[in-house]
Amino acid sequence: MTIRELTEKDIPAFYHMMCLLDEETEYMMYEPGERRDPEGFRTRVLEALSGGDFLLAAESKNGELVGFLWAERGKMNRIRHTAYIVVGIRESYRHRGIGTAFFRQLDEWAAASGIVRLELTVECPNGSAKALYEKNGFRVEGIRPKAMKVNGSLIDEYYMGKIIGEPAE
Repeated sequence: MTIRELTEKDIPAFYHMMCLLDEETEYMMYEPGERRDPEGFRTRVLEALSGGDFLLAAESKNGELVGFLWAERGKMNRIRHTAYIVVGIRESYRHRGIGTAFFRQLDEWAAASGIVRLELTVECPNGSAKALYEKNGFRVEGIRPKAMKVNGSLIDEYYMGKIIGEPAE
């Protein structure tokens, strides 16, 4: 398994992986089949790559993208010191240390880039993701009641944050 920064040439494979993640889990934003704009996705990724965001990919031994971490840096001056994190790992590759490797590299990037605060949301029923985030220094800062609608049910989300340089508990 290789963890590396995502590049422009990865965009088609990245889009394909995101569509597969949409099919495999109820914990990502898009529902199965809802992601229908590969050109818009390409534009968004290119803007992220040129705009100071941090995108990592996990690549299997056969060259398939199987996971990602996207840290979207705040664009306005007042939040430029923050980054919002989204992570996804294909189901058959979970619990193999990919998430931990992502967060190790994220911390290095954040420290080198002047990021002080990392933040993310996670559906409350997603206990394994919450545990990964807590293991990597994130703390629950609040709950967003009824933030997601999944299969007709309203689901709460944890809002989690991490201050760079603070020790994990």
